[in-house]
Amino acid sequence: MMRVLSVASECAPLVKTGGLADVAGALPGALAGQGVQMRTLLPGYPAVLGALAGAAPVEAIDDLFGGPARLLAGKAAGLDLLVIDAPHLFGREGNPYLGPDGRDWPDNPERFAALSWVGAQVAARGAGGWRPQILHGHDWQAGFVTEYLRRMQAQDVRTVLTIHNIAFTGPADPGRLHALRLDPARFHSEGFEYWGGISALKAGLMGADRLTTVSPTYAAELMTPEFGMGLDGVMRHRRDALTGILNGIDEAAWNPATDAEIARYRDPAGKAANKAALRAEMGLPDAEGPLCVIVSRMTHQKGLDLVLQALPELLAGGGQLAVLGSGDPDLQAAYQAAARGPQVAVRIGYDEGFSHRLIAGGDAILVPSRFEPCGLTQLYGLRYGTVPLVALTGGLADTVINASPAALARGVATGIQFAPIDADTLRHALARLCALYKDQETWSRLQRNAMAQPVGWDQSAKAYAALYAELTGTE
Repeated sequence: MMRVLSVASECAPLVKTGGLADVAGALPGALAGQGVQMRTLLPGYPAVLGALAGAAPVEAIDDLFGGPARLLAGKAAGLDLLVIDAPHLFGREGNPYLGPDGRDWPDNPERFAALSWVGAQVAARGAGGWRPQILHGHDWQAGFVTEYLRRMQAQDVRTVLTIHNIAFTGPADPGRLHALRLDPARFHSEGFEYWGGISALKAGLMGADRLTTVSPTYAAELMTPEFGMGLDGVMRHRRDALTGILNGIDEAAWNPATDAEIARYRDPAGKAANKAALRAEMGLPDAEGPLCVIVSRMTHQKGLDLVLQALPELLAGGGQLAVLGSGDPDLQAAYQAAARGPQVAVRIGYDEGFSHRLIAGGDAILVPSRFEPCGLTQLYGLRYGTVPLVALTGGLADTVINASPAALARGVATGIQFAPIDADTLRHALARLCALYKDQETWSRLQRNAMAQPVGWDQSAKAYAALYAELTGTE
C-alpha cells in the first residue's frame, strides 16, 4: 500500500466551509481501492476533537507557534486521522477561519503555519511508526509544508499541492518571517514572496513537486490574468507540474434512491413528490414554468447578483426560484426583498438536510459563478435529475453538456451553459430553460441524461493514484 499524508484545514463531515472539505473527506475512501493508504492531518477544532474515537497521543510538542500541543491519532467518520490538539490555536468554536465579528482571526498565519509544520514533521520523522511516502497538501493552509521540509532536510518525501481556489493566498506581513519559522533567504520571487508580502500559497506553488487543481478547465484558466489572481505568472512557470483532476461527489450521501431527507426515487418521474413537498415547505404556489433552486454562498464569485438582474426573465416564463444561502449582507437583503414576491422563496443560512430537499424538488439548479474551480452543486443536480444551468467556466464547463442544437439532436445534453458571464446572457439562458421545460419530451431526456452522468470519484481516484505512482517511481 502506498502511504499518503493528506494535510487539510477542513474535512467533511467533521468540519466544512466549502468544497475543500468534501474532497479531503472523500479522497481516503476513494483511494483505498487504488492501493493507497491515506491518513489525514487536521487541526484540533472542538468539533474534530469531539468526534475523534480511540484517540491516542503519538507525540508531544513543547512549543507549537505559541504554546504546547499534542498530536493525536484516532478515527472519526471512517477516516484515519492525525489531529493537532493545540487549544491556543484551534480551541475556538464556529468557523475555522473567522472570529465572531466575521473577520479573519489575526493569528491565522501562525495557526495554519502550525498545520504545515506538523505535517512536515510527520513527513520527515513519521508518527506512531507510520511515515508517508507522499505529502498531499490542500490550498494555502498547507502551503508552507515544502519550506519546512527544506528546513528539516527531509526532501525525500514527494509533495503534491492541490489548488481548490487560488483566490485565497494565505497572506502575511514580512515582519512575521521569524514568527512563522521561515528562512529569510527564501523571501524572494522564487520562494514565498508575493507582491512584497509573504504568501503561504505561493510557497506551495513554487515548492511542491506536483500541482493539481480540481478541473482541467480551471487548470488552463489559472494561467491567465483573468483567473490567476496575480499568480498567473507562477502558474505558467509551473505549467509542466500542473494537472487538472475533476472532483467527484460522495455517491452514498447523494443518492436519490436512498436519501433519507427526501421522497426517494430512481428516475425523473419520482421528482414530482419532492417538488410538491418543496413548494409546501417554502410557501410557493403551483406554477407553469420550472422551479429553479440555488444552494450557494452569497458572494460576488458565485454570480448571484446576476440572477437578481435576470430574475424577471424567469418569472415571465412562468418559473419560480427557491434559494438557500448566506454570505454578503447586501446580497442576503436583496434576495429577501425578492422573496416578497409570490414566486420567490429564500432561506438565509445553511442546512444540509434542506439542501437535499431543495435539489430533489427543483427542476433546475442555477450555478452562475464568475469563476468556479470545480463546483459540486451542479454534480448534485446531475445526480438528482435537476438540470444544471451553469456559467461556462472552470469545472462547470467540464461537467455539464450544453443543450446546443447539436447536443439535443444527438440526445446527449445534460444542462445549459452560458457565456459571457453577464446578466444579459443569463437572461437568454433562463429563456432557453423555460422553453426547454415546456417541451416535456426534451426535458425528460435532459433529466435522464443528467442522472446517467458519472459524478463519483472512480476516475479521479485513478488519476490521483497514477500521479502518486509517477512521483514515487512505482508505475
